[in-house]
Amino acid sequence: MEYPALWYGLWFVISFCGVMTWYLRNFTQRVQLTRFIALLGVVSMISMVLWTFIEF
Repeated sequence: MEYPALWYGLWFVISFCGVMTWYLRNFTQRVQLTRFIALLGVVSMISMVLWTFIEF
């Protein structure tokens, strides 16, 4: 199955958010930014799942 470039862009956002959440949690004290990046990753992952399995 072929997906558009935006779908692959979502993969990038998900992986970036995962790495940044880990970094912020372990090496900084910026709790609000950590929560924001983690939430952005969760929303991106839910979008990816819906896009992949429901296919609007």
